[in-house]
Amino acid sequence: MDSLITASARALAAGDALGALKRVALRDDPPALALRGIAMAQLGEHPRARELLKRAARGFGAHEELARARCVVAEAEVALAMRDFAGSPRALAAAAATLEAHADNANALQAWLITARRLLLLGRLSEAAAALAKLDARGLPPSLRTVAELTAAELALRSLRVGEARMALARAQAAAERAQVPALMAEVTEARAALDRPAARRLTADGEQALRLDEVSALLASDALVVDACRRGLGAGDQWRPLARRPVLFSLARSLAEAWPGDVSREALIEFAFRTKRPDETHRARLRVEIGRLRALVKTLTTIEATERGFILKPFGSRDVAVLAPPIDGEQASLVALLSDGAAWSTSALALALGASQRTVQRALADLETDGRVRSIGRARAQRWLAPPLAGFTTILLLPASLPIG
Repeated sequence: MDSLITASARALAAGDALGALKRVALRDDPPALALRGIAMAQLGEHPRARELLKRAARGFGAHEELARARCVVAEAEVALAMRDFAGSPRALAAAAATLEAHADNANALQAWLITARRLLLLGRLSEAAAALAKLDARGLPPSLRTVAELTAAELALRSLRVGEARMALARAQAAAERAQVPALMAEVTEARAALDRPAARRLTADGEQALRLDEVSALLASDALVVDACRRGLGAGDQWRPLARRPVLFSLARSLAEAWPGDVSREALIEFAFRTKRPDETHRARLRVEIGRLRALVKTLTTIEATERGFILKPFGSRDVAVLAPPIDGEQASLVALLSDGAAWSTSALALALGASQRTVQRALADLETDGRVRSIGRARAQRWLAPPLAGFTTILLLPASLPIG
């Protein structure tokens, strides 16, 4: 490796993308193309970075499988930044195996980190945890150690293990200070700030209260009956009843919980659950059926009693009742949360992360664009979607699979 390539690589490791480009900008040999691609990625020019890395991979000969594997890993990280999940993870796994076989442990761990971060973005928390379990962060360069700890902290936060997240962020802060890379230090600072921002609202008949992540975790671990509008279900302690696929039952449960310890009129329940202001006998009959289904589902948690004007929750023992709502409500809350990370998402990537059809996501994006809450760039297959950051609170609880299933 010549001196210019070495100097460029060192500049990239220190986060100096422009300094790296100055040394190799006019060269077209494979090592220079790879370094140019990484530098362009650090500058945010992801399509150009991807093109350069592909050219570099093609330029390396059959006997240079280690260099090609490094290009595959770099290209996978660019794809992650572009929120492009169309590629098969098998190529990245094969590259990681090649790197491990050649004792390039740092780049092999980088490949596993990319895999874990991709799974986190898609909301596959158990798979992400399994990928992270394969990592041995001892002896890593400080910059890579920072990324590993940030990934572990995000997994802990999205599983509401706030204590573990704080410890991982403290380790990330120490590693970032050793690395002296401004971008990494800013990322750690932003992640630590999320712990002190409001993450949800507790709704009661008297009003609402903003909760931080540690307060949300404490509420969910308590004996209170919690109707959770973040993951659409209700539970108490270690008991959990998912209602994400039964929206009418969830609407009824939320209405009853918000009014507790009072009751809710039949007309109000019909309006909220069935979206109609002019109920007739068919709606009243349907309400009786749906209340019966809800009673059967929550019989180990609470009873639902009829009153003269409607229905009322009667939780067992001295349990409190709380409604946990996200900082922003609405059917598109998770979609807005994904877009607010500052990255440009494709419709297919959003559909994959949300577990919805592309057509459903397209309709939601059209509504949000009409309201001015999102904007698009590009056309056809190159179209990407962006939203302004949601300042003032954290979006952890709005992301797919953000809370553990009890």
